[in-house]
Amino acid sequence: MKNSQHITLKHLLINDQRFIGLKFYTNHALEVLVKTLNNVRWSEEFNMFYVPNQKLQLDEIYTVFRGIAWIDSKYFFQNTRSKQLEEKFDVVWYRSRKQLVGTRYCPESYMKKLELKKYSNNTVKSYVTHFEKFINNFPKIEVDNFNENDIRAYIQQLIQEKRSNSYINTAINSIKFYYEVVLEMPNRFYKIERPRVKKKLPTVLSKESVKLMIANANNIKHRCIISLLYSAGLRRSELLNLKLTDIDSERMLIHVVDAKGNKDRYTLLSQNTLDDLRSYYKQWKPRNYLFESPRKEKYSANCITSAKSELLEVDF
Repeated sequence: MKNSQHITLKHLLINDQRFIGLKFYTNHALEVLVKTLNNVRWSEEFNMFYVPNQKLQLDEIYTVFRGIAWIDSKYFFQNTRSKQLEEKFDVVWYRSRKQLVGTRYCPESYMKKLELKKYSNNTVKSYVTHFEKFINNFPKIEVDNFNENDIRAYIQQLIQEKRSNSYINTAINSIKFYYEVVLEMPNRFYKIERPRVKKKLPTVLSKESVKLMIANANNIKHRCIISLLYSAGLRRSELLNLKLTDIDSERMLIHVVDAKGNKDRYTLLSQNTLDDLRSYYKQWKPRNYLFESPRKEKYSANCITSAKSELLEVDF
């Protein structure tokens, strides 16, 4: 059953002015209360009531509906989804690219906003690549003049090319980032449909398979990496950002900082993994991060992938 006592706040841009949209399922009582808000109006285009985007109006919304309806503001107060990892914003690849005649490149404002939002370097490359593919697909249309039909046509083209859902979603995100974040037009492409997310069961290795992978590791460093990935349940990014101080040998815990959802968490540390980590430390002597390159820099994602790939070839 749908919850009728639930109001979602949305950013709206109407005639170049900012408004707060109030979206809720049809409910007579809520409609009566909404109409008591100062300067409230109805939008046929967005099918919702809206008020000027001002602090007084926002405070009034919470006051009027306190104890009556749940105000969902997750779409209104959007923090960056970046984990804000401790990495330097690297755009050397972007600046040093050979400029090809007739090719359009990502606006400088796009790069500045990505840096300001502290997006990871991988996300930056992905967004820039996808956005440039989009704008170069329509060479005769000015960057600021695209409409929803243009984007739908592009998405349809990607579907016909049999691109994956994740590829298409990243393409949409890169486009929306420019218009809704860089140009601050939050509902420019409000109604763009996304492909349905396919729900697949993860491939789970048996306990015996994991033990065999660990036993076949080439060296103590790879042994520790595989142990933490599989026995402690760490993601690759979490593993790369582990510091020496994150290993709590007294309580047998691993402190995972800025985990998924920007939330810290703890995971269990097994005695076997701790013993291996101690041997690894004596041999490699890392200074800051738990896993470092020979130059004492943070270990790269490619090295982690390479180690896993080699071990996954083991005949289970």
